[in-house]
Amino acid sequence: MSRHLHAEWTKLRTLPDTGRLLLAIVVLTVAVGVAASAVVSCSPAACGHDPAKVIFFGVQVSQAVVAVLAVLAITGEYDTGMIRLTLAAMPRRTGVLAAKAITLAGVTLITGSVAVLASALSAPRILLGNGFPAETLVLTSAPMLRAAAGSVLYLTLIALFGLGVATVVRDSATAVGVVLGLLYLFPALILMVADAGWQRLLWQISPMNAGLAVQATTDLATLPLGPWTALSVPAAWAAAALLGGGLSFRMRDV
Repeated sequence: MSRHLHAEWTKLRTLPDTGRLLLAIVVLTVAVGVAASAVVSCSPAACGHDPAKVIFFGVQVSQAVVAVLAVLAITGEYDTGMIRLTLAAMPRRTGVLAAKAITLAGVTLITGSVAVLASALSAPRILLGNGFPAETLVLTSAPMLRAAAGSVLYLTLIALFGLGVATVVRDSATAVGVVLGLLYLFPALILMVADAGWQRLLWQISPMNAGLAVQATTDLATLPLGPWTALSVPAAWAAAALLGGGLSFRMRDV
């Protein structure tokens, strides 16, 4: 496995767009979080905003870049024909895909941690000036730590989901379209459906709605699923995508 991991790390870091995409993940996460913090405010009587969701709002945007990175991690090899050389040198396909998943997850964990930490250090100062109570902005509190760690894990799961979809589809544009469609389609459907039961069901199976519930620090009783339980929804999507990708990878000639 060490040989597989070394090869996949070499390929990922030498992709032309990897550096730019990793930088974009950090910049978008921080910039959107800061922008969101600048446009919300709390009155002295009550506050209708969850501070953690505002601080880490940029994750909703940067997840699209994570998906693109994940897709390119494998479709780039199909585009250049390098996949044939990869399989000739390492014919054990499950090992190749597992190494890709581990490498991608590690890179996303590190980049996501930097992005989330930068957001956590910059946005709360703006919220404090906009009337948010100081006690809700304590970064070392259990709810805030869960929101931060959960945001990083969510981005990692989106990366694995994207890798699985791309392994099945093998086309960059199609794979990105499928992943982003599944991420952003459910929130739109929830807004269009009037029935409360259907809204709840769509929320519970939505990788984005359920996954980002891990950021919630207020009104937890109103959530259809608890924060950590809800994070299992994108985990299930990622597992299903990787399973499908693994089966497809093994059954095809290339």
